[in-house]
Amino acid sequence: MNSTNIFSLLKPKALTAYIYSDLTLRQAIEKMKHHGYTAIPVINREGEYVKTIAEGDFLWFMLAHDIGDITELEKYSVADVPKRVKCEPVAVSSTFEELFRLSMNQNFVPVEDDRKKFIGIVTRRDILQACYEKLKEGDIFCALHEYDY
Repeated sequence: MNSTNIFSLLKPKALTAYIYSDLTLRQAIEKMKHHGYTAIPVINREGEYVKTIAEGDFLWFMLAHDIGDITELEKYSVADVPKRVKCEPVAVSSTFEELFRLSMNQNFVPVEDDRKKFIGIVTRRDILQACYEKLKEGDIFCALHEYDY
């Protein structure tokens, strides 16, 4: 898949919920709760993708630090939480095959531009929808290589 095709599946940064690595853990939880997400991309103030943080990461952090009150999370930043969830980003110039491979283990794939700046995500649902559309067109293969033209 060329960059035009990745762009066609891309949910741009402006329409994507994400959090900054310097937010407090309480701010991060509130943002995730507001959007109803179980995982969310984390970027730094320079706009680079850092990691993905999931609900379980908060729980494990709270258990490891014996935190029983959510207000105590104001003492810690998102950067303090170890990277536990493996959510690899993909370059905008990557192939559809690479995007598809990553989506098998991730609910979404963060996308970076040529400067390593976070520009949005591609969801597993959108990737499956693209494959489904190809199947509906009569292509009995999932058309992974067709996207590489």
